[in-house]
Amino acid sequence: MKLHYFYDPLCGWCYGASPLLKAAAAVPGLELIMHAGGMLDEAEGRTITPEWRGYVMPHDARIAQMSGQPFGEAYFEGLLRDIGAPLASDPPIAAILAAGKLGLEPLAMMARIQRAHYQEGRRIAEFEVLAQLAAEQGADAAAFAQAWRAARTEAASHIAQTRQMMARLGLRGFPSVMLEQDGQLERLELSSWFGKHQQLAADLAKRLPKPAETGDDALFCTPDSCR
Repeated sequence: MKLHYFYDPLCGWCYGASPLLKAAAAVPGLELIMHAGGMLDEAEGRTITPEWRGYVMPHDARIAQMSGQPFGEAYFEGLLRDIGAPLASDPPIAAILAAGKLGLEPLAMMARIQRAHYQEGRRIAEFEVLAQLAAEQGADAAAFAQAWRAARTEAASHIAQTRQMMARLGLRGFPSVMLEQDGQLERLELSSWFGKHQQLAADLAKRLPKPAETGDDALFCTPDSCR
């Protein structure tokens, strides 16, 4: 069974869903596949403005209320007042892809990037910040720098593929989740699970194929005989 997760590092609802994804990824036998969508294209040159702050703050308050995820003072009164700070999805997406190439857990890297943005008010579109976060995850500085530069090109094609897949599946935004089982895809609405991440994990575990019974009626062979 596979869980396809369509996300963006700068999507507030994706931050709200972070505990759900962590719980789902811990379900034995479930494969999590992450698809980054590039919500804020770096080429657009978006930055923090007073208008942006006014736009996101009521949404962030609702996300915090529904999900229980904390938003830090350094975010509200620091980053959101840092006029001119870059807003771009491409650099952190490249960092997540680079983490995977280095054998680190992409979901953990994404969660660390989200905390840096929404709790610590850091500029996650800047390489220096991403490198520090990767080092916290155990990445060698030189290796991460090389992997991140390579992932910058890879991110463009990754984002394009994600958008094509979302269009094909009729997905309109982030976060979106599709559960794949026996070749069939089923959409899961994450908003109904906010605050219930353990229940989500239990529900997913129930859907997995059960292991074969090994009671007295089991068929097996020993060195002496088969039954």
